[in-house]
Amino acid sequence: MSTQMGELGSVSRSSSWRTPAIIILCGCAIGMLGFGPRSALGFFVQPMSHEYAWGRDVFGLAIAFQNLLWGLGQPVAGAVADRFGLFRVMCVGALLYAGGLLLMRYSSTPLSLNIGAGVMVGFGLAGCSFNLVLSAFTKLLPAEKRGLALGAGTAAGSFGQFLFAPIGVALIDNFGWQQALTVFGFLMLLIIPLALALSTPPVASTANAAPADQQTFTKALAEAFGHRSYVLLVLGFFTCGFQLAFITVHLPAFLVDNGISTQIGGWVIASIGLFNIMGSLSVGYLQNSLPKRYILSTIYFTRALATLAFISFPITPVSAIAFGAVSGLTWLSTVPPTSALVAIMFGTRWFATLYGFAFVSHQVGGFLGVWLGGIVFERFGSYTPIWWLSILFGVLSALINLPIVEKPVQRAVAQPA
Repeated sequence: MSTQMGELGSVSRSSSWRTPAIIILCGCAIGMLGFGPRSALGFFVQPMSHEYAWGRDVFGLAIAFQNLLWGLGQPVAGAVADRFGLFRVMCVGALLYAGGLLLMRYSSTPLSLNIGAGVMVGFGLAGCSFNLVLSAFTKLLPAEKRGLALGAGTAAGSFGQFLFAPIGVALIDNFGWQQALTVFGFLMLLIIPLALALSTPPVASTANAAPADQQTFTKALAEAFGHRSYVLLVLGFFTCGFQLAFITVHLPAFLVDNGISTQIGGWVIASIGLFNIMGSLSVGYLQNSLPKRYILSTIYFTRALATLAFISFPITPVSAIAFGAVSGLTWLSTVPPTSALVAIMFGTRWFATLYGFAFVSHQVGGFLGVWLGGIVFERFGSYTPIWWLSILFGVLSALINLPIVEKPVQRAVAQPA
């Protein structure tokens, strides 16, 4: 691994302008742009549903497909980036993301909405979201800078949520939802020039790497899914996706149902992004000195308690913003320790791929959170069953993460090239 990291480091240093600071800055900008629009899509539920007489289950299904395809596409994008370099993957992802938002702007049927907001944006996110940014940080930055950089990359996604939620509400209120989606779509094209700073070399450029770092794709997968701690980590990550996707898409409408204005809802979603900046940076720092499994367990249990308190008392602007703040502290803060554990267990050779498979679990949870939220509301006129399911999943994930062993996998024999 040291040989491979040394070569990657020399590749990074060979481009004098690609200093660690530039890599982190551009990666954070990509994380902000990639996560921002999709975190604001919940504000399009009501205007699009009213215009086309759709139930919330129609929009919910499209975003559910988005979450699922983002997850399914992530290990594929990760494997291509690991094998051929990251820049091309990010370019394709940005173009798909932009095209999906623009198609969503012209969607007048559930089918076109599913293709634009679901398929294109989902696969686009797989190619240009903060997950690949974290992979680039893991491969291009020295180990001593990695922990805080992972926290910063995750926090940048949260800043995108903080920034795009009120901007999205303002654009919808002043110019209409169609124009808001157009603006969002063209902003995604900025990812392409920013991705130049995160270019990683193809595998062919690491021909002199140690044999252990030339492990094949299939052997890497077999090793990971035969490792108990990785499987536990993947199972726990399901809850994160379920909770985040449900809240992102359905919380704005839930607040309106309880007499909270759309503007306040925008600031609730923004507060999640703002406080997650603090949460992600704090976790990125703390994971250098505290066991990562305990950090993850605490995050999931805190989410369960916050949700229980939120639905147990009357919904007011104060309680909504307070829930947003507490949720924000634990929002994407699962990502730095989860990604760090993958790197600790298996190294960086197939990091994007193996983290991508963990992210599949996350997005399957996201699919169910969004889809079931829409179905349950249309059938019962309430989100209450989903809130309680979210609490249950939070407690289970808190327990699942405790037995994880934070050590590199034991390889008795080096893998041949």
